[in-house]
Amino acid sequence: MNLFPSPLLELSHISLSFKGVKAITDISFAVARGEICALIGPNGAGKSSLLNVINGVYQAQEGQIRFDGEVRRHMRPHHAAERGMARSFQNLALFKGMTVLDNVLTGRNLKRRSSWIEQALGIGRAPREDDEQRRRAEEVIEFLNIQSWRQSLVGTLPYGLQKRVELARALAAEPKLLLLDEPMAGMNAAEKKEMSRFIVDINREFGTTVVLIEHDIGVVMGISSHVVVLDYGRKIGDGPPEEVRANPEVIAAYLGTRH
Repeated sequence: MNLFPSPLLELSHISLSFKGVKAITDISFAVARGEICALIGPNGAGKSSLLNVINGVYQAQEGQIRFDGEVRRHMRPHHAAERGMARSFQNLALFKGMTVLDNVLTGRNLKRRSSWIEQALGIGRAPREDDEQRRRAEEVIEFLNIQSWRQSLVGTLPYGLQKRVELARALAAEPKLLLLDEPMAGMNAAEKKEMSRFIVDINREFGTTVVLIEHDIGVVMGISSHVVVLDYGRKIGDGPPEEVRANPEVIAAYLGTRH
């Protein structure tokens, strides 16, 4: 019996440059199945760039990614989605002119098996699939408590609710790994508390592994089981929250006392 199962995600010596300027330098860490891992660090530390490498938006010049047992030199966004990654973005990437329900349904696109002809004509597998996709989308909407706005246009909703709709769309894809880029940015304390609860509930109820970027250290310490700290594109901390919080190099980076 293997008491130490392989990680769901493993980054090995990832380096990324833009026109010769290093954004990420030799980053390695592993994310265990079923954990909530937080990426933290000062502004410009390379956190969003690293998330973009993980799901293939950016292509690292060096290193490799192992995801769910498969090793790839370069990940591609479509392949990442097919393999079980879902992503939210720092800046909302919703369809503002569509309803909440229709936005969440877009997260189900890769679950369809009917051809485009079947879908266009409403024949064959398409009607049964439509019913199934809607049912699953409605379950996610109920789980995240946004039923009251299911037929509202997303662009008319408050910012905090739009962030929840984006989370719902990602969750609708039934991901193994959920990548969240500042899911609580711009929220007040009550909204952060609510979003934190939803993230923990997703992790517990569905067993979804979560990697999130978050600046609120109180939130990070409250919901994460693993913290990775970046500064100037390099890893300076990696471990349980209590251990990272006591790391002198992490303290120096956050307090601005590093030389």
